[in-house]
Amino acid sequence: MGTSPPSYDGLRIASFESRKADDTTRMIERFGGVAHVSPSMREIPVEADRSVVDFGHRLITGQIEAVILLTGVGTREMVARVERHIDRQRFLDTLADVKTIVRGPKPLAVMRELQITPTIVAPEPNTWREVLAELDAKLPVANLTVAVQEYGVPNVSLVAGLEARGAIVESFKVYRWDLPEDAAPLRENIKRLAAGELDLAMFTSAQQVLHVLRVAKELDLEQQVRDAFRQTAIASVGPTTSEMLRANGLPVDFEPSHPKLGHLVAESASQAKSILERKQTIAAGWNHYTAVTTQAAAPRGAQRDLTQHDNHPSQAGPFMRACRREPVPYTPIWLMRQAGRYMAEYREVRAKQSFLELCKNPKLCSEVMCTAVNRLGVDAAIIFSDLLPILEPMGLDLEFAPGDGPQIHNPVRESEDVSRVIELESTESLHFVFETVTQTRKDLPEHIPLIGFSGAPFTLASYAIEGGGSRNFLHTKTLMYREPAAWRELMERLSRSITRYLNAQIAAGAQAVQLFDSWVGCLSPADYRTFVLPHVRSIADGLSPGAPLIHFGTGNPSLLPLMAEAGGDVIGVDWRIDLADAWRTVGYDRAVQGNLDPTILLADRASIESQARAVLASAANRPGHIFNLGHGVLQQTPVDNVKALVEFVQSESRR
Repeated sequence: MGTSPPSYDGLRIASFESRKADDTTRMIERFGGVAHVSPSMREIPVEADRSVVDFGHRLITGQIEAVILLTGVGTREMVARVERHIDRQRFLDTLADVKTIVRGPKPLAVMRELQITPTIVAPEPNTWREVLAELDAKLPVANLTVAVQEYGVPNVSLVAGLEARGAIVESFKVYRWDLPEDAAPLRENIKRLAAGELDLAMFTSAQQVLHVLRVAKELDLEQQVRDAFRQTAIASVGPTTSEMLRANGLPVDFEPSHPKLGHLVAESASQAKSILERKQTIAAGWNHYTAVTTQAAAPRGAQRDLTQHDNHPSQAGPFMRACRREPVPYTPIWLMRQAGRYMAEYREVRAKQSFLELCKNPKLCSEVMCTAVNRLGVDAAIIFSDLLPILEPMGLDLEFAPGDGPQIHNPVRESEDVSRVIELESTESLHFVFETVTQTRKDLPEHIPLIGFSGAPFTLASYAIEGGGSRNFLHTKTLMYREPAAWRELMERLSRSITRYLNAQIAAGAQAVQLFDSWVGCLSPADYRTFVLPHVRSIADGLSPGAPLIHFGTGNPSLLPLMAEAGGDVIGVDWRIDLADAWRTVGYDRAVQGNLDPTILLADRASIESQARAVLASAANRPGHIFNLGHGVLQQTPVDNVKALVEFVQSESRR
């Protein structure tokens, strides 16, 4: 049997395309959709702006060494404006003699009409990133005077990138954007959106996003439109448009393989139904849990009600009972990074895709975790994901570079940078994480509980500020000390987003959640109390009742009493302190998790058992101990050693 052809199958499709409105209507209808196409913008020449004429004079007098052309309309308007003041052929001859860079096919087509061959054509997806990458590879711009044709609004990222490379940048403006002369169809489409009468909204330029929100605000419907987008699918033509959607707090549900209108329509037709089903599932069930609740904080951290848990069979198992400090038949054990590079099965899956691609594939994430659980015999599973994907929809440009680890290409370094960190008002953009929770819960044996997780606000803030790993956290502490108001704003945006993120995981099927503060050990107790504790407490206070919170930090045992004060039903402990001392420090009203040194698993079996026995002895059979490592399983660890540890702990601790 052949594959069914793409079809919207009667879905109601909104498009805000202006230049190709008729073509868009025909394409949507050809794929079985009900088209609601409303032009949303028009270009208006900026006659009073002499920057383009000044550019023309500077070009013919040899003062411009490279020209970047970003749009076809702008390129054509540039020539039309300049030729009123300068001989057209002289201008074109000079333009042909300097280095010219075109962003994509539209300015390239105009240059061909002018019979000029550009020096560089940026490849798909034709964003400012590709422009800079091509310049890096083919035309170093240090000390060159580069003219940039603006397209409605300045491309701040491109200009900043050029200046960072040592270029002298001169921008010129040829047109601005405004609403169409007849905005009635646009208003009608926005009313349809607000009323929930559209199934998919299709954006083909970044400016369309701004105009849709502008008109929605004028109609006093902005909040209704934003709410509607929780169930209406959003399709973006490419990365530039997607960035604008995310910058305005809207999710991107679909982006085609090529940033072209035809690909957008055809490919979204094949996926629209499944996208809608997913979004409507989230809207109907999961978002019920995303509101942050307010509770009174107890002096040593909020004591949460764990009796209101779900009725999943795993609630009766030793892990969940230990979280609630109830008697257990033996000490439960699970391991951080229990599905990882030390396992051949994981390496085989990982070799076929990038790490980020794996994290966004719920079925594979479930497969690697369930494989680890089945092989090791642990008492709990944790979803396979990473701390950092939450930063992507918050406006951070994340890449997992081979050999270099995670990198943030637009780090937050100054107080004004905090304003571009987008708080997650909804969690749809992270749907793959929640689908991983649901899929893993479905695939796991019913008696095994599932743990969701997130990075803690300090660790996520450090990644966002440092741009990657760090030894001294220079940039993080500089912002924290020098700009306390900006730091507070960043941490509040992160903590509210994390609360919604964890609650959505709980709603998707996680029985417990863990907050990883992997980098917080670089702080003194005084700094933790001032700059971190209030924000972790807000997360603990805002979590859905019934699901235990495991609060794990590493690197500084002196922070343990403050971590307990911040909140957590279970306090994770690393190997730098004896477990008995740690438990006494955090208080016996908390469960504890830990705390074998991961490197012990590289030793012989006798040494592993001896060290594990010492940890169990420190816990003294007190209800509420969950055995774990003080950090994740190391890549060099023999799998058989891990399995032997699990078997030993379960046998040795049996009551």
